[in-house]
Amino acid sequence: MDGFVIGVDRGRYTCVRQDAGPDAPLVTAMRARELGRKSVVVGDRVGLVGDVSGADGALARIVRIAERRSVLRRTADDDETTAEGRLERVVVANADQLVIVSALADPPPRTGFVDRCLVAAYDADIEPLLCLTKADLAGPEQILDYYTELELPYVLIRPDSDLAALRALLAGRVSVLVGHSGVGKSTLVNRLVPDADRAVGVVSAIGRGRHTSTSAVVLRLPVASGADGDPGWIVDTPGIRSFGLAHVSADSLLHGFPDLVEGTVECPPNCPHTADETDCALDAWVAAGRADDRRLGSYRRLLASRAGEADPRSGEPPEAGDPPSGG
Repeated sequence: MDGFVIGVDRGRYTCVRQDAGPDAPLVTAMRARELGRKSVVVGDRVGLVGDVSGADGALARIVRIAERRSVLRRTADDDETTAEGRLERVVVANADQLVIVSALADPPPRTGFVDRCLVAAYDADIEPLLCLTKADLAGPEQILDYYTELELPYVLIRPDSDLAALRALLAGRVSVLVGHSGVGKSTLVNRLVPDADRAVGVVSAIGRGRHTSTSAVVLRLPVASGADGDPGWIVDTPGIRSFGLAHVSADSLLHGFPDLVEGTVECPPNCPHTADETDCALDAWVAAGRADDRRLGSYRRLLASRAGEADPRSGEPPEAGDPPSGG
């Protein structure tokens, strides 16, 4: 039977049949020994054998992992020479969209974190979507101006929003939600999936009742009244606070800043694009008004962080977190 992994907890995998309806039982499975060292992660499409009834105490086996369309990864650090930088984690497989949840106020937008998420999304070959919450407290002009060259899709969320626009962007897709504490991600998840707390509890029950808060969980979106088709799935990631990017090469890092890519055409061969490289053409590109200098600053901070150094122009220490907006 073909299954879809929606939860992982200490060697047990919660799956649903790919053709199952919303009321179908959840299948608990273990990884078959013949898979060797192949890991099974949330979002994997798998082949199941054994007891797939979903009855209490039933246990199936995962015997096949389908080829992954996309893999969203992160590390705890940017520097691959550190232990944290070498520890690469797969957040989710087969995602179509990364929904970056950022508040417009309380707390203010953190463009450093958003930039990291964009790099991770482009590296995983999944589409980014900027979800701006608390739109009743502040306008989106500042952050939209920062990303104006990217034509980044976005949606505004207020406490009284009906979420129709967001649901339309999630329909038919597997979307991963990431966001810092306090931006309203959990509230948003509970509004999108009213029984989300219950669903997570059911998934975590396979681990003897202890919820593993650092594990991603896939939640089926309910069918909206009068709507047709697949409403989609969302992946809640309560354990993610930042994206370390040690797994992303320096060349690939630039593709997280598509507004800067064309500016490197005039750079000398093997240009590191760092702030102390006098022949780097990016400074002239920004000076000519073709990109925002804050974007260049963010890119160079990430380069410096990868090298375990501070950007000499910023005076800030390297970190795997995020500088404040405009910092």
